[in-house]
Amino acid sequence: MSEIVDVEIPTVGESITEVQLGQWLKAEGDWVSAGEDLVEIETEKASVQLPSPAAGFLENITKQSEEFADVGEVVAKIRVAPQPAGGGGDNPAPAASSPTASNDGTIVMPAAQRLLDENGLTAAEVSASGPGGRLLKEDVLEHLAKNASQPKPAAAPAPTAMATTPKPVSRSSLLTGAPDRSEEVKPLSMLRRTIASRLVEAQQTAALLTTFNEIDMQPVMALRKKYKDAFAEKHGVKLGFMSFFAKASVEALRRFPAVNAEIRDDSAIYRNYQDIGIAIGGGKGLVVPILRNVERMSFAEIEWTIGDFAKQAGENRLQAEDLIGGTFTISNGGVYGSLLSTPIVNPPQSGIL
Repeated sequence: MSEIVDVEIPTVGESITEVQLGQWLKAEGDWVSAGEDLVEIETEKASVQLPSPAAGFLENITKQSEEFADVGEVVAKIRVAPQPAGGGGDNPAPAASSPTASNDGTIVMPAAQRLLDENGLTAAEVSASGPGGRLLKEDVLEHLAKNASQPKPAAAPAPTAMATTPKPVSRSSLLTGAPDRSEEVKPLSMLRRTIASRLVEAQQTAALLTTFNEIDMQPVMALRKKYKDAFAEKHGVKLGFMSFFAKASVEALRRFPAVNAEIRDDSAIYRNYQDIGIAIGGGKGLVVPILRNVERMSFAEIEWTIGDFAKQAGENRLQAEDLIGGTFTISNGGVYGSLLSTPIVNPPQSGIL
C-alpha cells in the first residue's frame, strides 16, 4: 500500500494562527515532485507558496481557493509514488489516483476530465495519446488549441426581402424589465483585512497632520537625464526618481531624528538607522516592503532592490519579513493619477512622504 503524506499549513510567522488559501497550482491527480509549489497561502502580512512535502500524486484537497485554514491543518494529501514514465501531471497513476472511464471505455485522467467539463466536451471528441489509450490533460489542451486556431464559419446573412427600419427604443420600454439587484459576497483577503485594521488603528490613535510643500525638481531631472544611460550600462538597472527620494529622506531623517522615532509606551525610541518602506502595487494590492539601512545603500542598490520587490509583489512571493520593521515610508500616489494625496501613517512610524 502506498505511503500517504499530509499536506499541512506550516507556521508562517509569529502570532499567525490562520491563513487564507489562494490559487491551487496543482490539481487532484497531478504528480508533483518534492518541494514543488502546490498552493498559494496568504497571511496577514504576505503571500507565500506551500511546497509539496513529498513526491507523488496530489489527493484529497479539503480547502478551496479563498477558504480559511488553521496553522497545522491538513488541506490535502500526497500519495507517495515515483514519477510515471513520460513525465508527471496527467500521466497514469497508481490505482488510487482515481481516473474515470468514459461511455466509450476511454480512461480519462482527473485533470483531463475537469477540462472536458469546463469546455462542454466529451472524451469521444478528443484523441487520446496516453499509455493504454488514456486521455491526458495535454490531449484536451491540444484539441482546444487546434479548434481555436480554425476560422469560425461566417454567420448566415439575415433575410433582406422584408427590410424594415428599426424603431427607436423608448425609455419606458427599457424600464419594463426587472433591474439587476444581485449581490456577490466575497471574503476579504487576510492581507486586506490586516491593512484595513491598521489604517483604522492609525486614524484612531495617531495625531495626523498633512502638509504640502513645492520643490524644484529640475536639477534632479537634469542630473538623471545626463547620467541615466551610463548608469543603466554600468549597473544593469534604470536610474529612477525613487532612489533620489530615498536618499533625500535619509538626509532629512538624520537632520530631524524625531520623525524617524516611535512612541513606545511612555518613551520615545530614536533610531540611528533608516529602514524605509516603499509602497508598491502588487498582485494582492498595495504592499510596503522595507529597504533596510538605506543610509548605507548606493543609488544602484536602491533601484535594484525596489525592482526586485516589485517583481516579487507582482508574483505574490513577498515574505512576511519583507514587510516588517520600517521606520519611515515613501508612497507615490501619482502613479495612479493622483494630483495630491494624504496617505495614512503606518504604525508605529511617525511619518510618510
